Amino acid sequence: MTRIGLFAGVACAALVPVCVSAQPLQGPYVAIGAGANFAGDLQSSHETNKIYTNAGPVALGSLGWGFGNGLRAEIEGSYRANGISGISNRRVNGELLPLANVTGTVGTYAAMANLAYDIPYRRFGIQPYIGGGIGYAWLNMSGTHGEEPISIRLPQNNIYRGAGELAYGNAGGFAFQGFAGGSLAIPGVPGLTATLEYRYFGSARINTPVTATALGDTINGRVPHGKGNLGFFVGDQSVLVGLRYAFGHTPPAPAPVAEAPAPSPISRSYLVFFDWDKYNLTDRARQIVAEAATNATKVQYTKIEVNGYTDTSGTPKYNMALSLRRANAVAAELVKDGVPKSAIAIEGFGETHLLVPTGPNVREPQNRRVEIIIG
Repeated sequence: MTRIGLFAGVACAALVPVCVSAQPLQGPYVAIGAGANFAGDLQSSHETNKIYTNAGPVALGSLGWGFGNGLRAEIEGSYRANGISGISNRRVNGELLPLANVTGTVGTYAAMANLAYDIPYRRFGIQPYIGGGIGYAWLNMSGTHGEEPISIRLPQNNIYRGAGELAYGNAGGFAFQGFAGGSLAIPGVPGLTATLEYRYFGSARINTPVTATALGDTINGRVPHGKGNLGFFVGDQSVLVGLRYAFGHTPPAPAPVAEAPAPSPISRSYLVFFDWDKYNLTDRARQIVAEAATNATKVQYTKIEVNGYTDTSGTPKYNMALSLRRANAVAAELVKDGVPKSAIAIEGFGETHLLVPTGPNVREPQNRRVEIIIG
C-alpha cells in the first residue's frame, strides 16, 4: 500500500461512521444539470472590440459510462446564455469607446467529451469528483448590435457623417473545460444521486463575422458598409446543481428463507473473514480454522459444514464463484489440521445470506466470510 493509500485508510478509520469507502460507479448513466453562468467580458484578439455580458443560465445533459475503478467517460451537450450589457469597438485616447443602443444575447452551444474521476472516499455521504473535457463550441451572436454615438454631420466632398452600427454573427471553435463537485445518493431511489459542481469553460479564438454599417453616412448617395472577422475568447465560470442516474441498480432481492436446523446441544459455529476480492487465509484466519479443527476432535459430530459468502460488490455470478473458492480454502485448511475430508460439506452462497444487510455494490467486511458449523 502506498503512503497516500495508508494515510487515507487511517484517516477514514478515524472518522467512521462519517467517512466510508466509496463504491465506484460501473456501467451506463445519464446526467442533467442547470445553474448560473458568469461569462464575463468577451475580449477580441486585437483588443479593440469588447462585449460586456450579464450573468445568465446554463443547462447541460450527458451520457456516460463508469469503469468500476473510479474513472468515468461521458459525452455532453450544453447551452449558456448571457444578455449583453454593453459593446465597445474602438479606442479613444487609450480607452475603449462604448456603443449606444446595445441589444442582443450571446448564446454558447457546446459538444464535449469528458473524463471524470470519483475520489475513492466519502464524507457525510458526499462523493467528491473532478474532471475535464475537450470539444467544440458555437458562439451565437446573431442578435447582438451596437450603434456608435452620432457625430456632427458636415458635408465634405459629398460625404456625410452619421451613426454607425456593428452587427455580430455566428462562429465556432475548439473548447475545453474543467470541473469539480460532489454527489449525494438519494435515499429510496437506487442509482439516483444529486450533484453540485463548479465548472470553468473556455475556448480558443473564435473568429466571429462582424458587419459594420454607417447608418447616417452617405458617399455619393450610398450608405457604406463592410464585413470582417473578430476573434473572441470565451472564459465562462458556472455553478450547477443536477441529477445523475446509474442504470442497473435495483433493490437487493430478499434472501430465501432457509429451514432452521434441528437444535443441537453441541453445535458450534466459527467465522473466518477475508479481504476484499480475496480467498487466501490470513494468519488470524488460520488460527480460527485450527481452533475449529481442535474442537471438532473433542465432540461427537455428524457433519461439518463449510459455507462461503461475499459482499454485494461485483456481479452475482462472480461472487458465487468467489464464495466457493473461499469455502474450499477453509476446507483444505481443516483437512491440513486433521479433520477428515469426508466429514466436510462445502457450499458457496455468493452475496446471499448477508450478515450485515446492505444495498448493491457495497464492500462490507463482515459479509466477506466463511462459516464453519460443527454439528
